[in-house]
Amino acid sequence: MSLATAAGLILFLVLALVLTGSLIHEPLAGNFYAIFPHNMMALMFGAVFGFAIFALAMGVRKFWHEVKPGRASGTAIAETTSDVLRLRYLDGGHGKGCNNEDDAFTLWRKRFHHFTFYGFMLCFAATSVATLYHYLLDFHAPYPFFSVPVILGTLGGIGLLIGPAGLLWLNIKRHPLHGDAEQKPMDRGFIVLLFIISLTGLMLLGWRDTRYMGLLLAIHLGFVMALFLTMPYGKFAHGIFRSAALLKWAIEKRQPVNLKSSSD
Repeated sequence: MSLATAAGLILFLVLALVLTGSLIHEPLAGNFYAIFPHNMMALMFGAVFGFAIFALAMGVRKFWHEVKPGRASGTAIAETTSDVLRLRYLDGGHGKGCNNEDDAFTLWRKRFHHFTFYGFMLCFAATSVATLYHYLLDFHAPYPFFSVPVILGTLGGIGLLIGPAGLLWLNIKRHPLHGDAEQKPMDRGFIVLLFIISLTGLMLLGWRDTRYMGLLLAIHLGFVMALFLTMPYGKFAHGIFRSAALLKWAIEKRQPVNLKSSSD
């Protein structure tokens, strides 16, 4: 679904460029806004991202209402944050990792998740810094290669190449009894989507001073928007709900245990 959504959005954006005569153009010194105006992109992606956040928040709110774990203390929140940032429970609970193609334990799943998670976070940080540059400092894109947004985005993009590629490799090698076969299309679709977003983003950075920048921009934006649109309903949501479940556990284990005997 996510890849089909991306294909549809890319087709729409490419057709828009064809109609305006800017699909293949003279080099624009990396000025993306000469292709799609900044306010249009901000409104378009802001609306889609806002929808994704709202849908995820409503899902977590329903989950929280059903489990009723109690009030979150500062220590419970701190422990949950640490567990999430370290991806603690991807070590299998014993530090040796998870099973994959056989009964042997491996930490590669955790390692590739780290590349993916922090690659995504670095890309998000790059976008956040660029937003601050634009609105607070009146410093507009395109930014030099050795600027903070570009360095963060490049490092994040590399992480989002290594991590998803490794996770896809592990998914293909995984023993059928170590996973749900019906889950594979969602898993692989999401992994491929993240990989292509990173690949097209790095290609756009490398060729932003060429006459193909508009086409690469349309392709990259189509994949990014597909990620946002499918975020609440695809594999991405598992990270949000697992974080909520970890907070639930951190709260509950701090509550007093009231045991009653069978005679009570």
